[in-house]
Amino acid sequence: MSEPLLQLTGIVKEFPGVRALDGVDLTVRAGEVHCLLGQNGAGKSTLIKVLSGAHAVDEGEIRMDGEPVSFSDPQAALDAGIATIYQELDLVDGLSVADNIFLGHEKTRLGFARMGDTRREARALLTSLGHPEIRPAREIGSLSAAGKQIVSMARALSRHARVIVMDEPSAVLDPDEVDGLFRVIDDLRTSGKAIVYISHRLEEIRRIGDRLTVLKDGRTVAADLPARETPTTELITLMTGREVSGDLPRRTQPIPDVPPLLVVEGLGRDGEFDDVSFAVRPGEIVGLAGLVGAGRSEIVETVYGARRAHRGSVTVDGRPLRRGSVHAAVAAGLGLCPEERKSQGLVLDEAVYRNISLASLTRFSRLGATRDAAERGAAQEAARSVDLRPDDPDRLTRTLSGGNQQKIVLARWLLRRCRVLLLDEPTRGVDVGARSEIYQLIRTLADDGLAVVVVSSDIDEVLGLSDRVLVVADGRVVDAAASDSLDAHAVLDRILATHEAADDPSTDHRPEGDAA
Repeated sequence: MSEPLLQLTGIVKEFPGVRALDGVDLTVRAGEVHCLLGQNGAGKSTLIKVLSGAHAVDEGEIRMDGEPVSFSDPQAALDAGIATIYQELDLVDGLSVADNIFLGHEKTRLGFARMGDTRREARALLTSLGHPEIRPAREIGSLSAAGKQIVSMARALSRHARVIVMDEPSAVLDPDEVDGLFRVIDDLRTSGKAIVYISHRLEEIRRIGDRLTVLKDGRTVAADLPARETPTTELITLMTGREVSGDLPRRTQPIPDVPPLLVVEGLGRDGEFDDVSFAVRPGEIVGLAGLVGAGRSEIVETVYGARRAHRGSVTVDGRPLRRGSVHAAVAAGLGLCPEERKSQGLVLDEAVYRNISLASLTRFSRLGATRDAAERGAAQEAARSVDLRPDDPDRLTRTLSGGNQQKIVLARWLLRRCRVLLLDEPTRGVDVGARSEIYQLIRTLADDGLAVVVVSSDIDEVLGLSDRVLVVADGRVVDAAASDSLDAHAVLDRILATHEAADDPSTDHRPEGDAA
């Protein structure tokens, strides 16, 4: 086995009141994909920031090629050959692809930018990554999520990085784009680069990983495990400290034979989606399956009133909602857990209890003043109902893991006593233990009589959670069926068939089944 390219030994990082890393060991070799696993809160994010130079270590040692190194800032890590590609890409909209690749180390002569050299070298880097179709002069904001990932990799290579850290790189990619990402990673591995790959998706670890390290509570609990041979049950137990079933919860009682609670008819927004119709009964979970960019998020946001519909109607319990009014939707009993919970669903620098009570503040107000004790008590009760950990209503929301942040948004709507729950990517960025808990919570809420709509890029997830599934492609519902009559292959086949027929005006794109 080759000598380590990067080796971390006994890494400790403390913050006031928190020992985030408590003796972490990690060994990475050239020409391998080393996967880093752990629940939210295990210390992965802190370790990434140590590797990137954003955090200095308090104890322990980092070696490159056997020589001790220390990083006083991100530039020092880059100079040592370590580049980090974060989940939330740090690209600058408005600048070109080439400018983003060389941002911070621009090609200049006598203080002037050498645009010809910049674009020529950017083109060479993009071609080396197998994507010559990405033009260096193109504005970065016009690229797809997958295209932006490639540009971020080109930026890392422009720094002559030998170790590339990738944090959840597939989180916003559809299956074809994930395949493309993995081909690029394979090429980087073949060229001798070392990849540190962080993901919650165990199936990805099997496909792309060589070896893996597991963190729990800021410690290394397993190191250098073979990525493809280590049983999933063993990985889950290492990450969580307990046995967790990865199975989606089964329905425990029949759907009530009552009129629909939510009815969507002919809903459309110019340029986003059109002629969407479906209905959801109390106790039923309806899933929207489709690829990234199909229009699923836009549909649920329009149902919720965050976007104004141009056509169609949304009815709750027989009463039509006013278009484009979140206030009317919430008053009618709708709640939304948005796809981007950090930017759209939470106030990260507020306390947990205040985030939970946001949709119910009038309930705790009297003469313009908030009854703080009543608000905190009710929020804490809602937090306990979703098993939020830690049980501390005054804790800052940003300090919680992704899974617990998602539970905060769910608790908000339980406190509000919503009747229709719209869930957009409810387990994105959530570790396997919290994911299992959220699955069970969604099923329990449906069994208690809520009408639930679930959007997920994970087709197996949406099939396993839902009672009925609507397949969405190019902004239209192209199929509707009971979930137990579909599998992932059937859903993808239907989507691909829709794309192939898109240019044929004689093709009827309406769903084969009754969408309502």
